[in-house]
Amino acid sequence: MARAVPAPRRLQLERTLLRQISRANRRFKLIAPDDLVMVCVSGGKDSWTLLDLLRRYERKLPYSFSIVAVNLDQGQPGFPAHVLESFFEREGFAYKIVTRDTYSVVKREIPEGKAYCSLCSRLRRGILYNTAVELGATKIALGHHRDDLIETLLLNQFYAGQLKTMPPKLRSDDGRNTIVRPLALCGEAEIAEYAELMEFPIIPCDLCGSQDNLKRVEMRELLARLEQGNPGIRKNLLAALGNVKPSHLLDPSLRSVGGGDEEPKPKPKLHPRRVARQRPAAPSDGGLIPLSSLSRKPRRT
Repeated sequence: MARAVPAPRRLQLERTLLRQISRANRRFKLIAPDDLVMVCVSGGKDSWTLLDLLRRYERKLPYSFSIVAVNLDQGQPGFPAHVLESFFEREGFAYKIVTRDTYSVVKREIPEGKAYCSLCSRLRRGILYNTAVELGATKIALGHHRDDLIETLLLNQFYAGQLKTMPPKLRSDDGRNTIVRPLALCGEAEIAEYAELMEFPIIPCDLCGSQDNLKRVEMRELLARLEQGNPGIRKNLLAALGNVKPSHLLDPSLRSVGGGDEEPKPKPKLHPRRVARQRPAAPSDGGLIPLSSLSRKPRRT
């Protein structure tokens, strides 16, 4: 990609990340033969790493799929779209730059001090979904990684009262697009180190990247504190997302999924008179009459 880094550490990171992408693909069926994968490249470390590793991954597979890089220029002042274009052309990627002024919309609609992420992501998602249909892309690949999934899980629990996160594979509500997250099992620290070694042209976001009071940052700091006493907390939280016990949750709609936790059906109660009128059960010896019942009764004198 950007440069040849012969350092053993880069090769080690590449193998580790590719192995995690391969595991996610086998487990969640993310990419199929002859797919056209639209990789959304924002210019951040995650999307650059995703684009690079997907091409390396395709070269190792027994089947082929195609990649097209797409960047959404949201009209941020001074956004260096030429940096992405020159990189795509130099590295031989098929690409498309989509220009839509969502920056001014977000700045106008969201009060100062509030998080831009929700509105910004909705606007960006709609534009990218339409672009995928125009390109004939069968998959939309996003750069969300393991830590994003974990932070989203905590955010939904703490602030939305829901038990959910970003799925590795998702069909859009209108059924037109399939979203995949090949980095779902990859850690952010390894991705950041890999992007630094590869010297990708990182472009910071002037919207959400400029806000310091985001709830997601609080979750990140919380995880960092908990990790000091429990080094495996991120792996455990990720494992928990794939090890759900529906019968031990409080959602009634999950009872039939878990099995064994449904209320036993009460046996019908019989009226005492009906019980008295019931005939004795058939003998268990196949209907044979016991010999003791054939003995003669003593005569009365």
